[in-house]
Amino acid sequence: MRVNLNKIFPFLGWMKELNTDCMKVDFTAGLTGAIVVLPQGVAFATIAGMPPEYGLYAGVVPAIVAALFGSSRVLVSGPTTAASVVLFSVLSAHFQPGTVNYVQLALTLTFMVGVIELVMGLARLGALVNFISHSVIVGFTAGAAIIIFSKQLKNFFGVDIPRGGNLLDTLSYFFQQLSQINPYITAVGLVTLLSGILVKKYFPKWPYMILSMVFGSVLGLLLDQVLGPQITEIKTVGALPASLPPLSKPDFSLTTIKEMAPAALAVTLFALTEALSIGRALGAKTGQRIDGSQEFIGQGLSNIIGSFFSAYVATGSFNRSALNFQVGAITPMAAVFAGGLLAIIILLIAPLASYLPNAAMGGILFMVAWGLIDFKEIKHIFRAGKRETSIFGVTFLGALFLDLEFSILAGILLSLIIYLIQVANPRIVVRTPDPRLPGRRFVTDPALPECPQVKFVRIDGSLFFGSISHVQDVFDDLHSNNWRQKHLALVCEGINFADYAGTELLAHEAIKRDAEGGGVYLIHVKEGLWNPLDRTGALDTISANHVFQSKKAALHGIYQKLNKDICRRCDKRIFLECQKVTTTLPDDA
Repeated sequence: MRVNLNKIFPFLGWMKELNTDCMKVDFTAGLTGAIVVLPQGVAFATIAGMPPEYGLYAGVVPAIVAALFGSSRVLVSGPTTAASVVLFSVLSAHFQPGTVNYVQLALTLTFMVGVIELVMGLARLGALVNFISHSVIVGFTAGAAIIIFSKQLKNFFGVDIPRGGNLLDTLSYFFQQLSQINPYITAVGLVTLLSGILVKKYFPKWPYMILSMVFGSVLGLLLDQVLGPQITEIKTVGALPASLPPLSKPDFSLTTIKEMAPAALAVTLFALTEALSIGRALGAKTGQRIDGSQEFIGQGLSNIIGSFFSAYVATGSFNRSALNFQVGAITPMAAVFAGGLLAIIILLIAPLASYLPNAAMGGILFMVAWGLIDFKEIKHIFRAGKRETSIFGVTFLGALFLDLEFSILAGILLSLIIYLIQVANPRIVVRTPDPRLPGRRFVTDPALPECPQVKFVRIDGSLFFGSISHVQDVFDDLHSNNWRQKHLALVCEGINFADYAGTELLAHEAIKRDAEGGGVYLIHVKEGLWNPLDRTGALDTISANHVFQSKKAALHGIYQKLNKDICRRCDKRIFLECQKVTTTLPDDA
């Protein structure tokens, strides 16, 4: 058996395209991405409760591995806001953020997420993320944004707020300490925040995060020089280790793995959804088709290998991926360059973090949090209806007042339940020919007359065990309310699938109506219905000559089964065949 190496090692395919011009473009894109991830990595690590350097480590090895083994040409993996805030929510209940035990648990969770992603990819389950509602993502990120904002109040204003606690507790502690706000720390945070907003608005091509950090750091340094650190009490992030990502070892004890399993599943689902949605969105612009399962494999390997190089959970980053696309990256080599160049940059700039105030990081994270709230999408969700709004609401409120990983699972579960309810209630409408339209096309119009012997019904949806109760109720109502219409003609072009329960339903309806002198007829039957009917023997019960592939053939065939005495007394004459029948007046006319 011939093995397709390009499937196992996707980089063998695109590496053939590399030439001097391509390498130059990809190198430029990679360098830009490496510079951009500097402030983001430190900010995301702060959100995750990790030492700041770990946010940079998460942008090195995972970015390279995901690029080599993923399917997208422009997707860049690394630390993200959503993954960071979930990580903090899960781990802060176990250990003090930033401690050795906390970091090891984060690496263990990263390894577990990677394993789950890899297994799902090898099992070709890439389509699973299609079942996660977009409203879940929007609701979670909006809730996470508010959580990020609340957690940075202490750094931005220089007040003491105990770690942990829910949103209400955090806000309560903050308002109790309004009189303790440090004006110097707040000034640094405000300068960072306002400078970032202004640079982003008036100079959108400039690295606003880096510049705002510089402004905040300079102000903090000046205040310390003029007033003294004892008065200002401005705390800094501290110098980062000027080293490449060090080797690390996750905790493989069964107790830890069992304890982290639910959180690992929730983080995996969200991380894969984030990566695949970004990859597909950018793939639509580049004309590239994304292989979801291969992307799962790439993301899985990036987290497994990354966990041994001090990287916490990484996934597709929208900001860096979009920038990679805009700069003109041609192949995934741009992401490889981004990871490699970031490792070099870490060695050069790490000591400068000793001048970066915590308040400046608070200002940066305020901007990050604001950018997470997609007001446009929220507005669209509210307009979409109660179902999408309820999914958004459950996820959003769950993110605010419950564990973040639980909010993700709750949103996914609710969206699946709503989907199943919708699927279990297929649309069923009565149809009748309209003599005013060309070809007397079937329409749904209660004002039009119906044949007194035949009820025409269209079913839009699958006939499976979950929907048969609803369909049977409709059939029973039609039978009891229109008992003279002993013949039931089903327009089946909207039925794409049927299981054993669905075929049994049709067979039983055919038996019941046949006993009353009527019958069941199927029009425009698709393969997804025909094959199950044939395999289960239901087709023999219904009778193959009751199945028609055109409306004309159906009307002609059904007409032959009708009671002609009733036809002669009928004044509806809705079929062309009826025009040939001689009218017989009722005895009491």
